Amino acid sequence: MAGELVVATNKKAFHDYEILERFEAGLMLQGTEVKSLRERRVNLKDSYARVVNGEMWLEGCHISPYPYGNIHNHDPERPRKLLLHRREIARLIGSMTRGGLTVVPLRVYFTRGKAKVELGLARGRKTYDKREVARRRTIEREVEAELKRR
Repeated sequence: MAGELVVATNKKAFHDYEILERFEAGLMLQGTEVKSLRERRVNLKDSYARVVNGEMWLEGCHISPYPYGNIHNHDPERPRKLLLHRREIARLIGSMTRGGLTVVPLRVYFTRGKAKVELGLARGRKTYDKREVARRRTIEREVEAELKRR
């Protein structure tokens, strides 16, 4: 989208999960975390969102300490609160409990100076599903290449 600065994407999530629905959430950060994000020092690989006491939290997201920070630097692995409306959280809780789904972060970006996370409601893929998807992508890529040549 226009006006967005994409900081990080979670490529592993697209491989391991089938993304059913996407939505946006704000990210509650401490001061040095924002500076580290702007330097793209974030890893979303094994992160996920979970609900604790009616609030959504981002777990397992590693934001490296700011190199020029001092004693006020943040803990890189700390859980970070996601800013969502109460109705959105209730709907996600319902989807997660009924359908055996999970919420994974897909990308982190800045829009209008605010840090945002694109979350995906996802269903885990089995190993044979992953192979089938990879096979399908390769075939599509070869077809596109052949069409370009002609």
